[in-house]
Amino acid sequence: MAVVAIIPARFGSTRLPGKVLLAETGRPLIQHVYESVRSSRRIDRLAVATDSPQVAQAVRAFGGEVVLTGSACRTGTDRLAEAAEKMRLPDGDIVVNVQGDEPDMPGQCVDKVVQMLENSDAQIATLATPITPQEADRLSLTKVVIGRDGRALYFSRARIPHDRDGEGRCTYYLHHGIYAYRASFLKVYAALPSTPAEQAEKLEQLRALEHGYRIIVGVVGYRGARIDTPEEYAAFVTRMKAGGGTGQSPAPAGNPPGERNVR
Repeated sequence: MAVVAIIPARFGSTRLPGKVLLAETGRPLIQHVYESVRSSRRIDRLAVATDSPQVAQAVRAFGGEVVLTGSACRTGTDRLAEAAEKMRLPDGDIVVNVQGDEPDMPGQCVDKVVQMLENSDAQIATLATPITPQEADRLSLTKVVIGRDGRALYFSRARIPHDRDGEGRCTYYLHHGIYAYRASFLKVYAALPSTPAEQAEKLEQLRALEHGYRIIVGVVGYRGARIDTPEEYAAFVTRMKAGGGTGQSPAPAGNPPGERNVR
């Protein structure tokens, strides 16, 4: 069994076109992601999956592996499944999906989802971090409700669960867009039809839940730093130029999402 990390990276982006190739730090954003994931101790192979010749050229320029995929992929996971097939990965291999716009994803988080999948009967492993009720109100952040058995009950851009009486009994969790699957399940996932909640929320992981598959969730301190807007990229550039570097370890839960703090 091998552990293979694949970073789906498309050139198009509604709010920040071409963001994976932005290079005001001296390196394209996709290279920052690649180097951060490469710090994992469990990864045997690392590649970028893209339908963009420009992205492929940039990845090859810094010595990264590229898998060219079609332009009709519904989601990043569908692109991952196509890449895994083209790479001819054995069914037992573990495939880790890391977002192409999250340059601070620590290698320890990659290692954790791999370990979780190995020790679970779930089809998918992913990560989450506790956040405040105020942060849970932000529609730009995906939240997850976790059952007592550690499995995901639901994901939403809305604040979930709803604290009807305002008694403060709920813990809110920010969901990180990192997943681990076995290569065999990626084939199953790619063949599943889209589902109502997936289409309504625009959250691809709901497709698996709505079809009855299990997602195990690990809670970490890493707060996340996905780059979706020009302002978020500018903040990342400022941090890099100030010597902040790319996060290589989980961060305490006291910082707002988007801010990096290394233990």
